[in-house]
Amino acid sequence: MANLITLLRFPLLFAYVGLLYTGNGVLQLWCVPFITLIIFMDMFDGLVARARGEVSLLGSVLDIATDRAFEIILWVVFAHLGLIPVIIPLIVITRGTTVDAVRAVGMKDGLPAFEQVRHPVSRFLVSSRFMRDSYGIAKGFAFGFLTLNLGLQTLGSSWEPTVHVIALVLTWLSITFTIARGLPVLIEGYSLLENPPQGRTKD
Repeated sequence: MANLITLLRFPLLFAYVGLLYTGNGVLQLWCVPFITLIIFMDMFDGLVARARGEVSLLGSVLDIATDRAFEIILWVVFAHLGLIPVIIPLIVITRGTTVDAVRAVGMKDGLPAFEQVRHPVSRFLVSSRFMRDSYGIAKGFAFGFLTLNLGLQTLGSSWEPTVHVIALVLTWLSITFTIARGLPVLIEGYSLLENPPQGRTKD
């Protein structure tokens, strides 16, 4: 059930993106609660997985893959629409591909992504509920305000400049979280690749 909820986010995401490109300000404003629903589903699938005892390596991989695609698609779309600078999706894509490449080594041995860092500070930044929730909230508000920004811009509202500033602040806050949570994985992952456990050879 949890994995199904995760996968259902894809068709909803594509429908949302399609509405953003309609050029209809009213539909774009309706996309604010729409994106809120899609983001809520990301939290809900985790709750369902834990409640039903469906937490698994497959679920972890699906959740991370869906989140990664979700983020990249939205940051690219918002950059294409001119709401954020192109450096934002470039940072997200670079961070995502490098972190996922390192995580793939641990997942090959059956180690879930959030259990691959060992240092207490790294574990706090990467896998603590506080950091994960804070990042999710910042990202959710950023996407919501960027969506609102687009609708107000299309309608020519006087509130658009103010909302745009708020959206940019939330965007950069999200990117700060992205970098802060990615660096520990890369640092510890580099050490692991340089000094692999006995019995594992470097390619």
